Amino acid sequence: MSVDFCGIELAHPVINGSGTFDAIAAHRAFGDELFERFPFAAFVSKTVTLEPRQGNPPPRLWEVPGGLINSIGLPNKGLSGYLEHDLPFLANLPVPLIVNVMGFSRDEVAELVAAFAERPEVSALELNVSCPNVETGLVMGADPGETARLVDRVRALTDKPLIVKLTPNATDVPAVARAAEQAGADAVSLINTVKGMALDPKTGGPWLGGVTGGVSGAAVRAIALAQVHAVAQAVEIPTIGMGGVQAGRDGLDLMRAGAALVGIGTESFRDPAAGERIASELGELLANSAV
Repeated sequence: MSVDFCGIELAHPVINGSGTFDAIAAHRAFGDELFERFPFAAFVSKTVTLEPRQGNPPPRLWEVPGGLINSIGLPNKGLSGYLEHDLPFLANLPVPLIVNVMGFSRDEVAELVAAFAERPEVSALELNVSCPNVETGLVMGADPGETARLVDRVRALTDKPLIVKLTPNATDVPAVARAAEQAGADAVSLINTVKGMALDPKTGGPWLGGVTGGVSGAAVRAIALAQVHAVAQAVEIPTIGMGGVQAGRDGLDLMRAGAALVGIGTESFRDPAAGERIASELGELLANSAV
């Protein structure tokens, strides 16, 4: 099941979605067995921003039929904290490391990309384009022009593969994917979460501290399948498909829709070893079918 993804050799096509599996916390829970049975073929870090972020106030999670709404808010130590505290551990993982970055302007993203371009521990970078550009007010990943200008700004800063993580909330997701490709992106990943809301059953007010959050899990699987199919037909670069993958069959569906790799997210909250199980199931299915 080995896969050549943008020049990176992976043992199989199953990786994690950014922010859905904390390898450092998993090591605290499972010890060195994590290194012996790491559940993914590559590890995608949670989002790193230039400055530290506390994230949204609690509560941050709400369970919905077939999934979750999260309002985590991208808490992280910032670039300096990540380089000092997280990267030394993550560099020892037995799989390639993909770092997800996000900024509030093209210059901020450029600073992040330039910093990680110098780090041999990092195999690739994923650009989280779900953030508004403070200069224009436009969400970078919702507008093809904004996406193209961002990728064009950072492309020359690194030889590492650049993955653009697309938002499902764009008017024309394939158009955004094409803009990313034409500006020099090496791959795209989708879908990110879909905006949702939960109400407190007692007060009737918003349950989540951030008021709204991102819906994920099986509830968004059909949306993911449709968007992956549309994007894979629109671009020639590899597509990473994710959204509601709970079993190997779900991963096979995304690959049949055009995904080169499959991302696991919400299922890891229920089963930390889900990636390993799904990769095994997917392997058996691939051995007996033509994608």
